[in-house]
Parts: sequence; structure tokens; C-alpha cells
Amino acid sequence: MRILHTSDWHLGRTFHGLSLHETCVEFTNELVELVTTRAIDAVLISGDVYDQAQPRPDTVALLSHTLTRLVKAGAQVIVTSGNHDSALRLGFAADILRAGGLFMLTEASALEIPVELTAGGVNVNVYGIPYLEPRAFAGNWNIEPTHEAVLGHALERIKQDARTRTPHATLVMAHCFAANGVDSDSERRISVGGALSVPLNLFDSFDYAALGHLHGKQKLSEKVRYSGSPIAYSFSEEKHRKGAWILEVDQSGITSIEGHEWEAGIKLASLTGTLDELTTAENAEHYANTICRITLTDTERPSQALEKLGAVFPSIAELYFKPSGISPATDKAHRLTEKERPLIDVCADFYSYVLGRDLTPAERVVVTSVVEETHTAKVSQ
Repeated sequence: MRILHTSDWHLGRTFHGLSLHETCVEFTNELVELVTTRAIDAVLISGDVYDQAQPRPDTVALLSHTLTRLVKAGAQVIVTSGNHDSALRLGFAADILRAGGLFMLTEASALEIPVELTAGGVNVNVYGIPYLEPRAFAGNWNIEPTHEAVLGHALERIKQDARTRTPHATLVMAHCFAANGVDSDSERRISVGGALSVPLNLFDSFDYAALGHLHGKQKLSEKVRYSGSPIAYSFSEEKHRKGAWILEVDQSGITSIEGHEWEAGIKLASLTGTLDELTTAENAEHYANTICRITLTDTERPSQALEKLGAVFPSIAELYFKPSGISPATDKAHRLTEKERPLIDVCADFYSYVLGRDLTPAERVVVTSVVEETHTAKVSQ
């Protein structure tokens, strides 16, 4: 049996206002092709299939189309809800979908009911744990409102059921921050009361833990792994090699775990230098299809910087100005001087910095009027 571990698709997400819908379409096409060519028997999606609890219609349509294609390609699909998903919406019609080989595991009340996979004489049980918000479940379960306590309780319930069964391998899916995992800027924090991670030994009783939540593909131990997100969602993921894990299982258990890298995705680059250093023909060619984060180091803020950079870099998501050679003392003096400058001049500089051009005389009149009205309102309070 061949099982593909994925997670954190985050369908519907944007990157600094840029739609990633077409990139997600490219990923799902690649996914279906992999499932078809490698004869994948089961696809696991360990939470955060959507980026929002109320996804847009085109996002819902993309997921529906993708799941249908995966099932038609011969794979059974097991989905658990993550902290970005609405468990109620994602679990709609789950009982009916089971008959077609699609398992939407979103209810904590059904934790100890495994999905029983069978292929080529191999039997594998998969237990899916939806994201469990500690404060939502601790009271009913009479335990501490921490991720470790809540997930530990769920796993104990699962282990009690697993002891009564004899498959060739037992897998568990969970959406959590496991100890020693490496996070990035794009995950929504799930810490409660300062307790962020859960210990790896919670998963000791299972042959494999298919984890979701962290966006970097990583191996915490031989049998506890994150697949990571298929697409980069922040500049902190710039160096990630996005991928998934493919498990081979026979009657002796899991025989191999192979990493797979996705080709679909977006290119990110963080660039630092002066305006002249960055605005070259070579960079224009090299970064034509790249989303860039740029830090300018010119001693003086260049005029029309954004406009000039935009002629070279079509997609600039972040732009910073950090003059080189400025000591902390000089920087402090500069900030003190800025406080003494007329507010209209500060506003004019900000406008120029953002839009890459100076205020027109008419615009300066409007800004001056707003500044004066604001000052008058403060004085009268």
C-alpha cells in the first residue's frame, strides 16, 4: 500500500494581497498527477485544507474538484480539520461521502473510529484527530486546558481502541505544534497559557504520525513528521523545499518513507542593497517571476524609489529603507530630529516613499488642511 502525507493546503490564501488561486490550481494538478502515476492508495490531509473558516465559492469549488479527481484516480482521501478550518463546514455530508472513499474527520466524538484502508492484502488503520482547541474541550473532558493535555486525552482514547485491532500498521493524523518542530511566520499561533508544543512521546504507540500545522517539511523522528504546506506563504519560507511524504506499507508494516518535492509554487527573494546596485538588467531578468522583499541601504532615501524598483521587479511585496553605516546613536538622533520636523513634511515624505513620487501642489494643500484640522481638534480637546 502506498500512502501520501500532505497538510496545510490553505486554499484561498493570498500573499501580501496577491491571489494564489492559480498557484493552488497548479499544485492540485500536480498532486492528482502524482497520485495517478505513483498509484497512491490513500491521500492524507492533516488539517488547514482551507485558509479561512468561510472560504470563497471558487475556493470551495477547487477543493471539491480536486477531491473528486483524487478519488477517481483510485485514492481514498482522509481529511482532518485544522485551526484555520471550520470543522462544521468541512464535515458537511461526511457520512455520505464515506461511501465514495472520502473521509472528512472533523468530530472529536469520533476520534476512536479509524478509517480502515485495504489494498493488496495490506490493512492499515488511520485515526484522524481534528484540531482541538484546549479551552473548548478541557471542560467536558475534565482536564487542563493545554494542548498537551487535550491531545494526550484524545490519543489515549485512540490507543484504547487500537489495542483491540490488528492491522499491519496504525497511523494517526494530528494538527499541532510538536516539540522540536521549526515554525515560520505564516502559521497562526495556537499557544494557550504559554504552552505551545506537545511532546513527541505522545505518538510512541503509533507506527506513523502524520502531522500538520507547521509549514516546513520536516522529520522530528523516524515516525513523526510534518509534510509542511505545498506553497510558501511568507518570506520566512523562502528557503523551504516544499513537499510531502510517501509511505510504503506491506504486511510487515511500514517499509519505507520517501520524500517528494512539489514543483508548483511561488518564487520568493529577499534582496538588500542600494537602489543603483539593485536596479540592473541582470536582476530584471533573474527576478521577473519572483515576489521580492527589498531593503534599500542608500545613505539618503532615494527619490521615486518604488517607481524605479518596480521597473525592474514586477512583484514587490515588502520595501524597507535601512541606511547603511548609521550607528545606534546616529539613528536615535535622526529619530529625535524627525520628531521636530513639521508634520506636513513627514506626511509628504511618507507619500513619496509609498507611491514613488512627490505630492502635487494640489495634494499638498489637501494634506496641509488635514494636518491643521487635526492639530486644531487636539488643541480644543
